[in-house]
Amino acid sequence: MDGTVLVADDDRTIRTVLTQALTRAGCRVHATSSLTTLMRWVGEGKGDAVITDVMMPDGNGLEMLPKIAQDRPGLPVIVISAQNTIMTAIKAEEAAAFDYLPKPFDLPDIMKRTARALQSSARRAPAPDTASHPDELPLVGRTPAMQALYRVVARVMNAELPVMICGESGTGKTLIARTLHNLSDRRARPLITVTSTDLTEAESVSRIMARAKGGTILLDEIGDFDVQAQSYVVRMMDEAGDDAPRFVATRVSLPGQESGPDGLRDDLYYRITGAMIDVPALRDRSDDISLLAEHFLTQAERDGQTQRHLSPGADDLLRRYSWPGNVRQLENIVKRLGLTAQAQEISESEAAEALSAQPNFSAVRKGPGGESLSASVGTHIQRYFDMHGAILPPSGLYQRILREIETPLIEISLEATGGNQAKCAELLGINRNTLRKKITELDIRVTRRRKLM
Repeated sequence: MDGTVLVADDDRTIRTVLTQALTRAGCRVHATSSLTTLMRWVGEGKGDAVITDVMMPDGNGLEMLPKIAQDRPGLPVIVISAQNTIMTAIKAEEAAAFDYLPKPFDLPDIMKRTARALQSSARRAPAPDTASHPDELPLVGRTPAMQALYRVVARVMNAELPVMICGESGTGKTLIARTLHNLSDRRARPLITVTSTDLTEAESVSRIMARAKGGTILLDEIGDFDVQAQSYVVRMMDEAGDDAPRFVATRVSLPGQESGPDGLRDDLYYRITGAMIDVPALRDRSDDISLLAEHFLTQAERDGQTQRHLSPGADDLLRRYSWPGNVRQLENIVKRLGLTAQAQEISESEAAEALSAQPNFSAVRKGPGGESLSASVGTHIQRYFDMHGAILPPSGLYQRILREIETPLIEISLEATGGNQAKCAELLGINRNTLRKKITELDIRVTRRRKLM
């Protein structure tokens, strides 16, 4: 490796490790804990490549990328960040970073990427062309469920593993697949979408592989592939050769359905599931509904529609609905409201009218006063304090309140799973031994029965 690398990170250990590794590889290294110093070096014409952290004491590394591009067009910048969410990766891509790595990074990996940066002609691959996919769902969300998804995507983004993406219809599985490709090392190569109808004869395999050119092959809704098409996929994966493409598959899972091999040949299932990504249903991240609705209304405004926003009542109604069609259904409803609303603020009655013909909406209308769980618990706790007047309740309130919520939660979950403790523990997201302990502590009676579906 030959060239000068500028390293900016406020972690002394990382600066030391990178300096030593790059120096041993034959590079000259300038390391600093200051973005100000880094920008001065860039302005002075120093460096053939840059490695910078995002969060620095005197600024944000990502925000400096446009300035670096202006001062030194073509200077490759590798962004590293402990904020290893997919949103950080997307921002790095939008800011025209040469590469992005989440911390903790693998040292040999970052050395190879730095070598590519030094050897490059500094002409990066173009950013993902979202305009060519106008019907794709947005990757928007701040809830724990979405943050967990971002972390998984960041971890497998450049892993040499086939990926299976499962989720209900309308959750954005294809968008996740495209994001994996567009932010990976293969982003300059083709992304080929393959459906069952593309695999009708043996010659299809060679044609698809020739088009892929070592990029990514997206097997769209692999659960719909017939047995013959599945055999061709197995053949493609087995005969890929040295410049093998990456295989990513999407598959619809029904509510409550586990991601298993049902409908897929065993040999295909175990080949394609090198990594599994489960995309959460919208009802499992209801706190993202307001954010998504705002996104769709802003999108509609950019397309020439009147500026709209949700009233508190309309927002609450959307958050309480179960959305069996997930983000796609929400998008259609919100865009319809943007067109038909009588005023700039979309009212609760207008939202109710738009949802009236949707499945399961009657359950929302019949809810306990339309009150959310959080509001109901808040009302209960406030009433409990009011009962004690000016005197504080007895100590230990935290555990008493948790016990009141915990007991019906476990009882109802056990009822829903027919008393199957393993299934109930999975539903609750806790260890089976923890569930058994809670059943004993709370004196919960378990009746095992066959659950009718």
